[in-house]
Amino acid sequence: MSYIVFVSIVLLITILGVYMVIENNRQKARDAEKKIFNERVKDISSLYKRKIAEYVDCKLIRPKHAPKFNAIVSNFFVVQSHNEENLARLEKVSEHLLSQIGSELNKCRSNDNVELLSEQLFLFAAELPSAGIAYNKNFYVEILPALISRIQTPDTHEKIEHEVEVDSDEKIASNNDDEHASSQPRQTADIIN
Repeated sequence: MSYIVFVSIVLLITILGVYMVIENNRQKARDAEKKIFNERVKDISSLYKRKIAEYVDCKLIRPKHAPKFNAIVSNFFVVQSHNEENLARLEKVSEHLLSQIGSELNKCRSNDNVELLSEQLFLFAAELPSAGIAYNKNFYVEILPALISRIQTPDTHEKIEHEVEVDSDEKIASNNDDEHASSQPRQTADIIN
């Protein structure tokens, strides 16, 4: 009988030891996932904030508005849960905003109209919420994409080309009218002679 009790105790200790090892491994895996998640958040945030700082340095964004731009990534997880779906949304939103600003900057530099983009970014910053709690799922899914689309500046180069085409078409039409008007007196003079 003492043999059965001894074997039962050893078996319980073994089962408890195996359970502790398995639970310890699970905890390590959860910690590793959490660490990887936090590293990705940190990488996304630091890249975004570095690009915003570059835009501030080139005077595209006013220094007092940099914190408002940075709040977009800083406040992302204030009301939202820490999961892969939300992390992917943060990455997508930050990349979309930076690529929109970058493409508009290139367009405005080629048109020599950077002040217009600076004004658009000023208006964008004015529309951003001031309270951290306002940075919720609805803001990132519906409001922010609409605000980002407003950053777009009119393509002044295409406007100038269109105006040149319209002006040249008008000149051609007026030249044709002048030629027609000047040929009419000649025909009248020929008829009289």
